[in-house]
Amino acid sequence: MQETVHVGLGDRAYDIHIGPGLLARSGELIAPLLRRQRVAVISDENVAALHLDGLKDGLQAAGIEMVSKVLPAGESTKSWPYLTETVEWLLDQKVERSDVVVALGGGVIGDLVGFAAAVLRRGVRFVQIPTSLLAQVDSSVGGKTGINSPHGKNLVGAFHQPSLVLADTAVLGTLKERDFLAGYGEVVKYGLLGDFEFFQWLEKNASRAAAGDMDARIYAVKRSVEMKAEIVERDETEQGDRALLNLGHTFCHALEAATGYSDRLLHGEGVAIGCALAFEVSARMGLCPQEDPSRIRSHLREMGTKVDLSDIPGDLPDADGLLDLMAQDKKVVAGKLNFILARGIGQAFVTSDVDRDLVRGVLQEALAAR
Repeated sequence: MQETVHVGLGDRAYDIHIGPGLLARSGELIAPLLRRQRVAVISDENVAALHLDGLKDGLQAAGIEMVSKVLPAGESTKSWPYLTETVEWLLDQKVERSDVVVALGGGVIGDLVGFAAAVLRRGVRFVQIPTSLLAQVDSSVGGKTGINSPHGKNLVGAFHQPSLVLADTAVLGTLKERDFLAGYGEVVKYGLLGDFEFFQWLEKNASRAAAGDMDARIYAVKRSVEMKAEIVERDETEQGDRALLNLGHTFCHALEAATGYSDRLLHGEGVAIGCALAFEVSARMGLCPQEDPSRIRSHLREMGTKVDLSDIPGDLPDADGLLDLMAQDKKVVAGKLNFILARGIGQAFVTSDVDRDLVRGVLQEALAAR
């Protein structure tokens, strides 16, 4: 069973294919994009060991030659040195403007390779083959590419849409449980921001997806991608509605900075904690029902992902320190921090009208419970 979601962006429209066996079909799906039967693939050490040969076989089946580069795994690869290394390697391979670059990996590889494609020869086409749940439901779709800076996460980048996304759900079977659950933080975010029915479906079925049920996995990925595609079509460069996709991220990015972008806290884990905190702030402000934050935390606990600041090992800054880190966020406009809050599950909205002291209080309580 395979599904297709179309992202309608005029002459930059593209399809997202979802389902098992897409690596084996990669050649037939990528071939229509090519002027010459050759692609440059960039992956990381972990993913390459598991899936690079499968991709090569899929491409060869359609007569496509593959050159590949393997980078170290981990968030630190999303940096200037590896961007430079990637771009120079692509130039060494004589990649032309009419060629296609392939990103095979999770969010780090997708973001880095997408940015490299955006700046190489002022823009070459690229294909996303996301191998983590987080990348399949979020970072591979929508054209946000970039790298991290010492000042913060994703502060350097470009909007550059892929030409095709192949989300092979069979590949998710090779993920460690923690990585799958971290990706689930981005899945549940979609229900929380705009689809209460999807959240209810997740309450009933997400445990089946985590246990490996392929139909449940395909639906979870498809619905997440549909929602992201709808928002990106309305607001490609984040002037308005697209900011809703950052539900939980204002807190998440501060927590990632506080933990040094290390494996103390994976991105999707930070998103899950951030969503719980955003609903806590919303409830304190009288925006959403008081029971919503506890319902969300209960579901996340049931799934086995991180939920609270107490789930993060090691020291964290105090509430003011976390607020200072939040002020570095890209969502600061004219010095005011935009929050994504909610009037209920499935009813998120963007506002800058948030009392700093109220947020400080929520953080202080969460820190005190550690």
